[in-house]
Amino acid sequence: MPRFFCPQALSVGSALALPEHIAHHVQVLRLQPGDHVTLFNGEGGQYTATLTAIEKKRAHAEIKTFSPHEAELPYALTLAQALPEGSKMDWIVEKAVELGATAIQPLASQRCVVRLSGERADKKQAHWQGIIHAAAEQCGRNRLPHLGELADFRRWITQSDLHRRILLSPRGEEPLSGWARHQPPQAVTLMIGPEGGFSQEEEQLACAQGALMLTMGPRVLRTETAGMAAMAALNAIWGEM
Repeated sequence: MPRFFCPQALSVGSALALPEHIAHHVQVLRLQPGDHVTLFNGEGGQYTATLTAIEKKRAHAEIKTFSPHEAELPYALTLAQALPEGSKMDWIVEKAVELGATAIQPLASQRCVVRLSGERADKKQAHWQGIIHAAAEQCGRNRLPHLGELADFRRWITQSDLHRRILLSPRGEEPLSGWARHQPPQAVTLMIGPEGGFSQEEEQLACAQGALMLTMGPRVLRTETAGMAAMAALNAIWGEM
């Protein structure tokens, strides 16, 4: 059954005009009146709706049932990702949603090649939010990860945070997997550097602020690989997979 993120109030028995982008997808999928779709608004659970009318650029539906189904991790998992080159961040955001991230925090660090500010940063933020919507539709999540505004690493790392911050670095002495096996599932923030990693100065600052520096093993992973491998490892060790 097709799933769509519908950012409006939903309730059983209500009839609604679907947003234009959903109406477009309905037509692309060649759905017909009487077909069923799944709708969710990010507030939890999902609704089964029946299409009642399909017109050019417009579609209407009636909500029939509600399911409290959730596909969230049993612990909060934030991915703090320093901006990589090109379109890698798009891929990172998509896969982080699939792996259960509850928050994604873009960071501007010393070795970032990409620099965003002003209108360009706003456009990227909106673009990544769209990727989150699409990824949640695909993977069956009914709650959307929080997308933080792009933050300067030095300012961000000094903010108070109740989550355990883990900085992944080839210079870490203890592997993430070894640490996780001796810890109960808990809220964590995984910090991933850009191409070239965080600078030594940034790593020292992070550790001074209480971050735990761990390694992913003997091989140096690309920035777009490290966070995904770390999230998958935690999910496996802490019983999600």
